[in-house]
Amino acid sequence: MKFKNLNYLVIAIYLISSNFAYSIDRPDIKNLIIHKDKKKIENVEFYNSKSQKVTLNSYDSNLIIINFWATWCAPCREEMPLLDKLKLNKELKDIVIIPINIASETIEKSKEFFEELNINNLEFFFGPSAELANKFQVRGIPTTILIDKNGYEFARIIGYIDFEKKSFIEWLANHL
Repeated sequence: MKFKNLNYLVIAIYLISSNFAYSIDRPDIKNLIIHKDKKKIENVEFYNSKSQKVTLNSYDSNLIIINFWATWCAPCREEMPLLDKLKLNKELKDIVIIPINIASETIEKSKEFFEELNINNLEFFFGPSAELANKFQVRGIPTTILIDKNGYEFARIIGYIDFEKKSFIEWLANHL
């Protein structure tokens, strides 16, 4: 009888500890997809707010967050101020945030969008919409792509996310 109770205790401890470890490794975000097999991201070109060509290679050795958005997208409007605040987070100071407007809109529309929402910590980017959507297999916006320091996509978020959520920030900090 003692051994049977001990077995139950060992199983209970194992289940509790494995659930705890899983919750640290994966934040409670339903639309977060963590890839088992990372995908190398190469040959990606887009433009900054000054219409200068930029490549992802310019950001080697940094964790990169690419956020695809458009000015007419309601969830993007809600999410962008949170992404702007994420840029100020001291725990994540080495993260590069690249919000790319893929709606084939004018630079002026993007500028107005950022001004209207008081986005002061981020620069907006834009690019060939269809090409970028195909390259990253974007099916809707907002979509956020997370790229590690070695240039591999390791996760993505499809749809809106609260970038100030503590579990997300802690999880992201573990990938720096």
